[in-house]
Amino acid sequence: MGTMESTKLAPLDKAELERQSLFRYELRRFLRFGEEASRAAGVTAVQYHLMLHTQGFPGREWASIGELAERLQTQPHGVVALVSRCEEAGLVRRKDNPLDGRLVEVHLTAKGRRCVDKVAAQHRAQMGALAAVIEAASASSG
Repeated sequence: MGTMESTKLAPLDKAELERQSLFRYELRRFLRFGEEASRAAGVTAVQYHLMLHTQGFPGREWASIGELAERLQTQPHGVVALVSRCEEAGLVRRKDNPLDGRLVEVHLTAKGRRCVDKVAAQHRAQMGALAAVIEAASASSG
């Protein structure tokens, strides 16, 4: 994770603070919506995120433990435990990479795919609303 630079920044005006407040509010609403949609689908939000991120790399249907740790912004050993819980629930399965025996691939099962599809579809409208807030905040601060 990056660190904050100690360079002196210009103070923000009230309008900029309002835009940042609105952005944080809408982001939190989006995250809460995701938590509730995940729970309604029978998984935790972090389980949903792990499953979603297995599908986040172009040209393949899996992700490595290291990639998942980066996407989830957590430590690899925590991801290993999460993968184990998801595997026990029948949501994902591990496979050894045929080209690199050190690499473990995490794949969705059919059950995991159905869950991701359901929750991701529910996020479509929410993502559009969040994108509009981001666009408005970016245009105003430019």
